[in-house]
Amino acid sequence: MGGLSFALDLGLLVLLHEVVGVDLVIATPIAFLVSLVFNYFLQRIFTFQATNHHGVSAAKYISLVIFNVVVSDFIVTGFDALGWYYIIGKGTSTVLTTVWNYFLYREWIFKNKVAPLEKSRA
Repeated sequence: MGGLSFALDLGLLVLLHEVVGVDLVIATPIAFLVSLVFNYFLQRIFTFQATNHHGVSAAKYISLVIFNVVVSDFIVTGFDALGWYYIIGKGTSTVLTTVWNYFLYREWIFKNKVAPLEKSRA
């Protein structure tokens, strides 16, 4: 799902900037936000088949996105400040966020409530 979201992000960015002529400062966040919404619904519907309340999971997803952006920025700029290639920092942040995102999606954002077992009648 992440690969599809990345492809949408990159494809839409190229389409908006190269084909339509939208300035990069505008095209980049538009493409990114569209891919985030797309990713949310892919994860909710297909990966985790979530049945929990949509509003709650969306709020949790948004808070995780904000956290991921801050951490990714810190890692990428940290690599650059240390004189290391920032692309390696981007790769590192992508791996880290992908790992913890999966577990947080499964256990926090899209976790389905388990119905209590009915007491069997004797």
